[in-house]
Amino acid sequence: MLMRSEQRKRMKLYEGRILPGRVAAVSLSAIHQFSKPVQKSIRLLAGLGVEGDTHLGVTVQHRSRVAKDPTRPNLRQVHLIHEELLDELCAGGFQVAPGMIRENITTRGIDLLALPRGARLHIVMPPS
Repeated sequence: MLMRSEQRKRMKLYEGRILPGRVAAVSLSAIHQFSKPVQKSIRLLAGLGVEGDTHLGVTVQHRSRVAKDPTRPNLRQVHLIHEELLDELCAGGFQVAPGMIRENITTRGIDLLALPRGARLHIVMPPS
């Protein structure tokens, strides 16, 4: 996959550094539906996804992918969307809010699109 030079520059900035940013909202749904209700918290299970979410699992859970081959690995266990995208959509006249486009974690201040394949995010609870 070819990347634009701007994307490469942004990726280079993040290598080995702590990303500024925060979790704006977390969501899950136990059933296949378009939106995922916002929750107070979610629990991430290594190698599986979000506890209680319909996409939890080692193998694909998306209906279209299950129909093609239910044994394929689940590469979309946790869905992340940057809140800035929701801002852009709202400015364009769309009414969207966290969880409405099926994401589990809505972030702010993290350039998710610039993260390299295999990047790991460390998400911690803020001190109370």
